[in-house]
Amino acid sequence: MPETATIDAIVPVYGGWEHVEPCIRALLAQTRSVNVIVVDDCGPDDTADRVAEAFPEVTLIRNPTNRGFAATCNRGIAAGTGEIVVLVNSDVVAEPDLMASIADALDAAGPTVASVCPLLMGTDGSIDSQGITADATCAGFVRYHGAPLERQSPADPPVLGPYGAVAAYRRRALDEVGVLDEGIFMYGEELDLALRLRAGGYGTVALDRPGGVHIGGASAGEGTPRQIRLAGFGRGYLLRAWGVLRTRRAIPALAIEALVCLRRLVLQRDPSALVGRIQGWKAARGVERPQIPRDGIDATIGFRQAIRMRTSDYWHTR
Repeated sequence: MPETATIDAIVPVYGGWEHVEPCIRALLAQTRSVNVIVVDDCGPDDTADRVAEAFPEVTLIRNPTNRGFAATCNRGIAAGTGEIVVLVNSDVVAEPDLMASIADALDAAGPTVASVCPLLMGTDGSIDSQGITADATCAGFVRYHGAPLERQSPADPPVLGPYGAVAAYRRRALDEVGVLDEGIFMYGEELDLALRLRAGGYGTVALDRPGGVHIGGASAGEGTPRQIRLAGFGRGYLLRAWGVLRTRRAIPALAIEALVCLRRLVLQRDPSALVGRIQGWKAARGVERPQIPRDGIDATIGFRQAIRMRTSDYWHTR
């Protein structure tokens, strides 16, 4: 990839001007030129109008209806022409050299690497994310979430692909394997794309220097029934689309999902996790993916570890 490769930064927005404004300012202050495309997903407030007024230099697209994260990102991708596409959550404040680091990583890695996983920090100084890893049941886990910075490793555990807060891709790879699956409203779409890129023979690379701060939970509300239902939807969707229950991992996958749903039902009297999975499974009818790729999958994750990785302090205590 040439040093002059163009970059599109796609920012999906659903209200929250207090997060959107510093996010856009940070993207416009990058050391490398970036085409910023903001896509408003029919937000509940005047954020889109404020973006238009404060940042006339960015491309602003407005969805007539609320279409969800995947569809909103895809509309931004389609509106751009950059050789590098970077999806940026509206609650991320990027370091000035983030886009340059992404472009340099792709240039150094060569054409068989299609994505970059930035290292993001949380507001408390711990790691927010460094890409995602996945077990053999296609369950995805945010790498090093909550761990101190010195504990991170760009290769261990295996990196499947980028986490959705900031996810960078080669456009030509997206043209080949497809963009985000719009059947998923929110949560799980970046995992699905990472699996498809791996199945297409593409690799990924993780950065080991902090590239920004992610506030987290600004869109769906972390831990709310809606967020739990949407996350469950994505899980049910991927279980069916990738044919997990037709593999030898079917029994442990079903056991884990049952435990997750039962725990939510018993402890919080909330059926959102179960309802979401059922809805996602139904929605994935007729969706067929290739065989689950071996590259990027952490085959060492067993039943007990998969349970532990779903706890909030796993990476902090690991």
